[in-house]
Amino acid sequence: MRIAYIINSTEGGGAAFPVPAITRVFRDAGHEVAIFALTRRDGRAIKPMQEAELDVRVREGGRKDHLAALLWLKRQMALWQPTHLWTSLTRATLLGQIVGQMQGLPVASWQHSARLRPPNGTLLRLRRNASCLWVGDSQYVTDVTRQQLDIPADRLLCWPIFHARANALQARPWQQGEPVRLGSLGRLHPVKGFDTLCLALARLKQEQRLPPFHLTVAGEGEERPALEALIRENGLQEHISLPGFCENTGAFLAAQHLYLQPSHWEGFCMGAHEAMQAGLPVITSAVGELTHSIRNGETGWTVPPKDPDALASALASALAQPEQLAKMGQAGRAYVLNHFSEDAFTRAGNAALHRLATLTA
Repeated sequence: MRIAYIINSTEGGGAAFPVPAITRVFRDAGHEVAIFALTRRDGRAIKPMQEAELDVRVREGGRKDHLAALLWLKRQMALWQPTHLWTSLTRATLLGQIVGQMQGLPVASWQHSARLRPPNGTLLRLRRNASCLWVGDSQYVTDVTRQQLDIPADRLLCWPIFHARANALQARPWQQGEPVRLGSLGRLHPVKGFDTLCLALARLKQEQRLPPFHLTVAGEGEERPALEALIRENGLQEHISLPGFCENTGAFLAAQHLYLQPSHWEGFCMGAHEAMQAGLPVITSAVGELTHSIRNGETGWTVPPKDPDALASALASALAQPEQLAKMGQAGRAYVLNHFSEDAFTRAGNAALHRLATLTA
């Protein structure tokens, strides 16, 4: 097969960063693949794709010029002559479906989102038959896709987007007398719930019985001014750092003792699972695949989203016993190595490719 992998943008994030691993499965199975991005945005996903020796083609355009994006994609497909289209996220899927129908090409579509905006959900539901195959990036998203889009079981597969590496850098256990280092990865965006996290830490900063702690949120985005203001208003400057985008997430996670994911909603959530891979316990909102991966008191804690009191309570429990964090982190690492092995990742990908190869538009 000659697979055109169509993505919304080359913005650094959970849907774009796994593309090298996903396409490696394609190429190891003997198929050709090229990446077509409808817009650049921050471009942080381009470098890892190019380092994986992928052919990456990025349109010069914005996020809402849909007709121009459609015409560009149609021209690119006419030039590159794929046999199959593989799409990721709503815009790429809808435009890929249209081009696939124009050119008589079968379309397979990733679903990464656990919460579609109503207009997107309506459009995808109306257009669900334009994709011959739908692929959920986790069991949670697969189940949500089945329910939201009413996809028949014979056209829906689960391919978890993450595979754990046994040789990943490991976090060092907390040592008596040092601050407990708290970390989180993600765009500075309202959906990530970092405002809730700031409010939770504000409730704890005067607690004398807890060891010193410091939170580093590695990421960049539109919410930075609001978060900086919230940090100042609550006198958290000594407790929270916002260093910006993190190039080396493995090294960042290995430097922490505890990982925090206070999101309002998630699908798979790469950052939290990478933290488990690094041997970190996780405190997370009870959202998405994390409701399966995090076992309370064993690999971390789950709390209701948007609830600073519940998050502060879980943090207090973790900070009160920092000597136990490494043990919990190792339990989480064992979970991801068992449930998300590289062999399982490759098998799921090959199953999707086998199904794709049998499809016609």
